Amino acid sequence: MPTKTTDGKASAKKAADKPAAKAAGSKPNALQKPLQPSKELAAIVGSDPLPRGEVVSKIWDYIKKNNLQNPENKREILADDKLKPIFGKPKVTMFEMNKHLAQHLK
Repeated sequence: MPTKTTDGKASAKKAADKPAAKAAGSKPNALQKPLQPSKELAAIVGSDPLPRGEVVSKIWDYIKKNNLQNPENKREILADDKLKPIFGKPKVTMFEMNKHLAQHLK
């Protein structure tokens, strides 16, 4: 669909205007870069370096397996003995969780 320019004329977007696709061997972005978990986090996700997305996925698997979501408010995570050292408090919201996980990844 043509778009209007500032002078009122219609212009069509061309394929050449789009950025080129990344090469197959390109550098991984920040979410794909493997990071080393702290010893506290390694107790849950393992000690091998993992991308941030895999760490979050494994934490969610652990939370669901151990029924650690507050039944009255599923956005809250109730920390057990393994999660308390990571979160630093007895419960966090799912939105706070990534902030706490980032402190345990190098």
